[in-house]
Amino acid sequence: MVAEQQVTVTPVTSKADFNAFIDLAYRLNASDPNWVAQLRSEEVEKFSPGGNPFFEHARHQYFLARRDDRVVGRISAHIDEQAQIQPVEQGMGPGTGNWGAIEAEDEESAKALIAAAEDWLRGQGMTRVLAPMNLSVWEEPGLLIKGADHPPMVMMGHQNPAYQAWIEGAGYDGVKTLYTYDLDITQEFPPLIKKIVDMGKRNARIHVRGVDKGNFDAEARTILDILNDAWSDNWGFVPITDAEVAYTGKKLKPLVREDLIMIAELDGEPVAFMMTLPDLNQIQMKTNGRGGKPSLLGWIKLGLWTLKPRNTDMRVPLMGVRKTLQGSRMASQLAFMMIEAIRSNSVKNYNGQRGEIGWVLDDNQGMNAIAAAIDSKINKEYRVYAKGL
Repeated sequence: MVAEQQVTVTPVTSKADFNAFIDLAYRLNASDPNWVAQLRSEEVEKFSPGGNPFFEHARHQYFLARRDDRVVGRISAHIDEQAQIQPVEQGMGPGTGNWGAIEAEDEESAKALIAAAEDWLRGQGMTRVLAPMNLSVWEEPGLLIKGADHPPMVMMGHQNPAYQAWIEGAGYDGVKTLYTYDLDITQEFPPLIKKIVDMGKRNARIHVRGVDKGNFDAEARTILDILNDAWSDNWGFVPITDAEVAYTGKKLKPLVREDLIMIAELDGEPVAFMMTLPDLNQIQMKTNGRGGKPSLLGWIKLGLWTLKPRNTDMRVPLMGVRKTLQGSRMASQLAFMMIEAIRSNSVKNYNGQRGEIGWVLDDNQGMNAIAAAIDSKINKEYRVYAKGL
């Protein structure tokens, strides 16, 4: 009987290695009915310097694990220079590196990959790991630890439930849990919330409006300005650059609907926003196959859906209120007004049935209270882990 070879981990150094890095996720998750195959071309762009502007301020190294010359795992180790200059008490800070994009056939492969990522980060002068991050905190942070029994919505991750024990077995402790909230948007909100919304509508100082897609770049700058201010004291915050806004805006523009993204103005000044996207994952599960390469008919269906989404779920990936208002009654009122406007438009214009809000930090009392007030329930949890090097 021939003994099974040990796992070997090597850096990604060639185009063939990079293709293997991309393709492994599709192979390992092919049998998971709740995993959504993203477009392969977009995954290539995401992990490519020159494609994703994240790499304009980040160092990285990808690794592959092999056994018997067969690829059995992958991982990305990376250091975000923007994160290095953040306050330590907010989660990132000097000496904090990350790894992410982990995929592995078994625990031996996973631990070998994590060890290789740690060694690389240590060699770059890092003293602590915050993981998984795929790739930045603005993309797919954390490991799914609850909710693997149903597909993720657009821009959220989905991982093999076995990874939790493997990561914790490698010496990692959870530091934050991120929630997503599910709600039935066909149901009107409780009477108290409706009263708060109606009072806001009668307040001449408040104006809640949809975005102007014809003035998309200016609207994106307004949202970015509010976002960077609103989130600047949050755990894990890393500023979004103008290049990243342009990149994300280009990718999301086909999903942008003027009646689903709201900006709240107070005395004529934008002070809050809420972004809602039709759940692209619902159609991608039907068109992208298991390898992220739609057929011609799949491309046609995907294109038609983006032109006119119908019977679709909705996700609120981002919202923010300027710091000067945070913790005030006005902030809550603006949030409820934007949520109600989007809920109503989702049902009326897109026949929406279900909404998802998140992610929300487990200690974000304001947002968790708002989620509870509209009768939403936690449907997924993602955990971010830390370990000293």
